[in-house]
Amino acid sequence: MTRIIDRTTYGALLAEYQPKVIETEEENEAAIVLAEALEHRERTPEEDLFLQLLIMLIEKFEDEHYQIGEATPQSILLHLMEARGIKQEDLVGIIGSLEVVSEVVNGKRNISKSQAKALAEFFHVSLELFL
Repeated sequence: MTRIIDRTTYGALLAEYQPKVIETEEENEAAIVLAEALEHRERTPEEDLFLQLLIMLIEKFEDEHYQIGEATPQSILLHLMEARGIKQEDLVGIIGSLEVVSEVVNGKRNISKSQAKALAEFFHVSLELFL
């Protein structure tokens, strides 16, 4: 289905905000603030189209500037620990002694299948994240 937009209204939005390729963190933050404001209210079809453009510009900037490496079982474990405020000591007994936990957390030892199962149950996530 083709959207019907008022070109004058859309042109006014473009003139007011003057979207362009985002080149700096400050421009990106300003674009995010604007996008969030638009997302959290009723929008006209013209504002929907403008929001799509804004999101594309934000994604382009972030894809180029925030390279995310491939997630590893160890990086997932670290992320979950940080996000939930869990310390290495909290994993003692779940995946082994403090020494084993330290080696796993610091990437000196791979997560075994039994440890992966225990971690998945502890964090209430998929087992595959740790394999």
